[in-house]
Amino acid sequence: MSSSTYGPEAIATPANLITLVRTLATPLMVLMILNRYNAWLVSAIWLVLALTDGADGWIARRQGATRSGAFLDPLADKVMVFGVLGVLIYQGRVPYVPVLLMGAREIAISIYRGAVAAKGISVPARWLGKWKMIVQLLAIWVVLIPIMTSYKGVLVPTLIWIATALALASGVQYYFDAVARGRTTSP
Repeated sequence: MSSSTYGPEAIATPANLITLVRTLATPLMVLMILNRYNAWLVSAIWLVLALTDGADGWIARRQGATRSGAFLDPLADKVMVFGVLGVLIYQGRVPYVPVLLMGAREIAISIYRGAVAAKGISVPARWLGKWKMIVQLLAIWVVLIPIMTSYKGVLVPTLIWIATALALASGVQYYFDAVARGRTTSP
């Protein structure tokens, strides 16, 4: 049995540092995309940022998950994904309706999680939510890769709508998870 390097109250951890770097890199990514900076460099940076989403979780599971990490990691994901998707909508490179649906889901789930957390009910991340994030990251990467031009007309909207379907399905799953947890934690 391995012991955790960091306790649940820790803030300054390697996993949180990676999350912080991902969050701080997002405005740079937005500016680079907005100014149509070198597309190969932008797509490479996006790939690195996307991979850090898994890296910080992997490190946290080995060194000790923290409450700050549980809060900061999903926040960083939202800032990164919706910051970049916002610019891509502005540039007409992704459809806006599915992104609005995903954004509404994120707001609703965040409010819902906060409300049930106030009652002592936690709603941990599930695989549908993780797959949603993977498809979102992949869809953005496909938009940013210069050589994918001939496939983007079909592939990008398809990936965005798949991410939207996963987002909505995972939102329903989180709701029922919280309802079930509420029944088991009631006095």
